[in-house]
Amino acid sequence: MEENQSFRSGFVTLIGRPNVGKSTLMNQMIGQKIAITSDKPQTTRNRIQTVYTDESGQIIFLDTPGIHKAKNRLGEYMVNTAEKTFGEVDLILWLVEPTTFIGAGERHIAEVLNRVRTPVVLVINKIDTVKKEELLKVIDCYKDCHDFADIIPVSARTGENKDELIRLIFRYLPYGPMYYDEDTITDQPERQIAAELIREKALMLLSDEIPHGIAVVIDQMKERTKGSIVDIDATIICERDSHKGIIIGRQGAMLKKIGTLARTEIEALLGLKVNLKLWVKVKKDWRDSDFLIKNFGYREEEF
Repeated sequence: MEENQSFRSGFVTLIGRPNVGKSTLMNQMIGQKIAITSDKPQTTRNRIQTVYTDESGQIIFLDTPGIHKAKNRLGEYMVNTAEKTFGEVDLILWLVEPTTFIGAGERHIAEVLNRVRTPVVLVINKIDTVKKEELLKVIDCYKDCHDFADIIPVSARTGENKDELIRLIFRYLPYGPMYYDEDTITDQPERQIAAELIREKALMLLSDEIPHGIAVVIDQMKERTKGSIVDIDATIICERDSHKGIIIGRQGAMLKKIGTLARTEIEALLGLKVNLKLWVKVKKDWRDSDFLIKNFGYREEEF
């Protein structure tokens, strides 16, 4: 098949410190709420890709571990993983806040980026919170941190300059095929991402007490009419009655901890308040059910 010399496609990663607005900007570009995984090392099935497609081409956004000054082997692994990804994408978007104070976190990111050859676009977010003259000072302050391919100011909250950013991204992507169907926006549904986050928190808190024989089912995920709260009902599935007692904990304390941690992260990713209700059920044969295994996102080789 002849290659379309007008259609561009490629891979882009969005980086930046926590709370700088990465997920909000992602939601703006994709056009709806998309949950993005956390900056902790994830298994392959937890890796999320989001996709933007229009007549110009297709942008595939990759999630990467957060960049920070490594203080241990785990930190080194995360940074190495991120740096490896930087060499595999076509463009890096570095999202920063509109301030002239460049902290240690940003300076460390700049040091890491100076070691990669991939073009970097500096995206100054939250421009709706500062005056235009202040923005010029921010640009002047950051321009010496790295040899940026471009610098663009945006507002993830209002969508200001979103279209210009998308046009800018396409200029750095090669001509190529459509990797996903044009109506694809992520390689996982939000329900499954939310389920994975709850499962992750359960395994983290329960540590060695509970084996990998737990899964999470989202029974309901619905945004209220006013659009400010998402109601999520979820069930943690385990294999034994004794596991159920451990997951619930004394007077429900463990289940509450799991719910609190998961809710906080889901809220940060969705950009909305979340009303999360958790239940625990025992399904002794769930790992022998092909339907449930696929529904929970597991693969056969993991058992």
